[in-house]
Amino acid sequence: MSEMMLPQIHALPKHVSDKIAAGEVVDRPLSIVKELMENAIDAGASFITVEIKNGGKSYIRVTDDGCGIAKDQVMLAFQRHATSKIETADDLDTINTLGFRGEALASIAAVSQVEMITKPASAKAGVKVRLQGGEVMEQTDTGCPDGTTIIVTSLFYNTPARLKFLKGDNTESSLIIDFVSKMALAYSKLRIRMINNGNILFNTPGGGQIYNNILTIYSKETGQKLLPVSADNGSMFLEGYVSDPSYSKTNRKQQIFFVNGRYISSRMMEKAISMAYKDKLFEGRYPVAYLFLYVNPETLDVNIHPNKKEVRFDDELAVLDFVHSTLRDRLNTKQAIPEVKAEKLFSRPQTKEERVEEQ
Repeated sequence: MSEMMLPQIHALPKHVSDKIAAGEVVDRPLSIVKELMENAIDAGASFITVEIKNGGKSYIRVTDDGCGIAKDQVMLAFQRHATSKIETADDLDTINTLGFRGEALASIAAVSQVEMITKPASAKAGVKVRLQGGEVMEQTDTGCPDGTTIIVTSLFYNTPARLKFLKGDNTESSLIIDFVSKMALAYSKLRIRMINNGNILFNTPGGGQIYNNILTIYSKETGQKLLPVSADNGSMFLEGYVSDPSYSKTNRKQQIFFVNGRYISSRMMEKAISMAYKDKLFEGRYPVAYLFLYVNPETLDVNIHPNKKEVRFDDELAVLDFVHSTLRDRLNTKQAIPEVKAEKLFSRPQTKEERVEEQ
C-alpha cells in the first residue's frame, strides 16, 4: 500500500499574493476612488478633484492639496501594510483617520497602471513614480504643486476575469458620483470637484454649509423639504437633515449615514429612522435623511469589513435609542428651515448637453 503524499506548504510569490489581497480591497472602480479620496482627506486636503472616464475603468484621477509624501517615503507607501496612521495594536482602538490598514495603494497598483506625483510643502521638487502591476517602471524628480495626484488607468488589465464582473460605464460612473456626492456632504468645509468624461458635474464651494451642498448636489426641491437635526447627550453628537413626512421616496437611496466622518451602511440607523417615522408614512415610503453621528472612537470598531463599509458600536441599543429619540422629537416639534437666499447658493457649471439644449 503506497504511502499518501503529504501536501507541501509554500509561500506564494509576491505578484500572486498581491493580486489576492487586492481582491479584498479593489472590486470595482468605486473602491479605488473611495480609498484615494479618503487618503486625500487624511492628508489634510482643502481641495480635492475626482476625475473619471468610462466609469473609472480606463481612467481615475484624484488630486489633492494635502501634505504630500516625502521622496524617501513614496515607494514605502506602495508596500502592503505600510501606513503613517497607526503604529501599535493599541492604535486600532482609537482610530481617527479614514484609512489605516496601509493596503490601498499596494492593492490598487497590483491590478492596474498607477502614476503618482507628490510633493510636500517643504520640498523644493516633487517626485513622480509609475507602477504597472505593482512593479516600479519609473521614478523621477518633477516640478509640481504641493499635494498629491494619483492617476489609475487600465484597471484589471492583468486580471481580466474581474473585468467580467464590472457593470456598464454608466452604472460604474453612477456609483462613483454618488459616493463623491456623499463625501462632499460630510466634508462640507472642503472644496470638492467631480468630473465625469470631461464634464464638471459639481464643484462645491467649501465653507462648511451642509445645507448649501445638499442644494448644490441634489436639488432645491429636496432641500425645501428638509428639517435640521442636532442633538448632544454628552457621549454622542448627531447632526444633519431629515425630510418632512410630506416628502418621501420609494427607496432608501437618499438615507445617507456617516459615523465619525466615515460613510457607512447601517441597518441600525435605518431601523432608528423607521421607528421615528412610524405612523407618519405609508408602507413602502422612506424619508430622506442625511445624518452625521460622532461618537468616542474607543466605543467604535471600524475594522469589521474589508472595505470599511460597516462599523460596530459597543452599545448598539444606546445608539439606536439616541438616533430614534432625536429624530422623533424633531418630527414632533417641526420648525421651518432657515431661509437660504438663492443668489448665495453655488450652482454647478452646465454640462455641454445642457448648454446645447438651451440653444
